[in-house]
Amino acid sequence: MSDQIDMDPDSEPHDNGKSEAEEAISQLFEDYLTGFNDFDAERICDCFALPTTIWQHEKGHVFNDEEELLENVEALLSALDKEGVTVSEFHVASSHISGASALVTLDWSQESSSGETALEFTCHYQLLQDGDDWLIAMIINE
Repeated sequence: MSDQIDMDPDSEPHDNGKSEAEEAISQLFEDYLTGFNDFDAERICDCFALPTTIWQHEKGHVFNDEEELLENVEALLSALDKEGVTVSEFHVASSHISGASALVTLDWSQESSSGETALEFTCHYQLLQDGDDWLIAMIINE
């Protein structure tokens, strides 16, 4: 994920230097990013544990089922489309993995088709491990 990862001291790194958890979390965020870049609400929703909480504009919103979350994600994608966002990318600002939970902070940049920055923001993610999968349990948007 980044050189700032703080791994669980009991996790063993693979040949590429990443633990299984780091690899799975990296894949989770790559899937999440692909969902945004493809404007694929279902792919984005697949990255979440339910219920999930999203804090934005100083309010917490709890999404209890996939239908509620999908409605919210579709509204978000519509708003990004209206802003002219065509490409999203992120940088891992910090990450900490401990057991079956992780905290990850991403700095996001979203660009228009002309390559101009349309939006920049930071999100903090609380992740949980569900079997072999890592999922987003909560987001706090700055």
